[in-house]
Amino acid sequence: MHQAKGAFEIQGTPLPSPDQTAGLSISRMSFQKQFSGELSGTSVLEMLGYLLKDLNSGAYVAMEKVTGQLQGRHGTFYLHHSSTMTRGVPVQSIKVVPDSGTDALTGLVGSMTIDIVGGKHFYTFDYTIPA
Repeated sequence: MHQAKGAFEIQGTPLPSPDQTAGLSISRMSFQKQFSGELSGTSVLEMLGYLLKDLNSGAYVAMEKVTGQLQGRHGTFYLHHSSTMTRGVPVQSIKVVPDSGTDALTGLVGSMTIDIVGGKHFYTFDYTIPA
């Protein structure tokens, strides 16, 4: 198992949201990221989320295509996000989609965590990749 750490810049664009019903406010966003550190490259992500602001609880799901370099290997892979927050306490699940690695990242398996500190975004990526 290997671990890559670094930071990323993120820019988001709201997308048309699904039907807004009483008490249910689902948002849809598109994000572009620029990774630096042991994983370098870019990504595009589309997210669907729900937040109860008064309770600071919610959830989001997303698909993200990452293009770049990891451990000196170039290629692309997809991440599947499925995370929740219960009264401000996050539980993250961000995993590499099986068999999504291309080129020198073929066979990549792993999971990522995201930390936001002082408004800046950081990642930790635990992964394995065939030799």
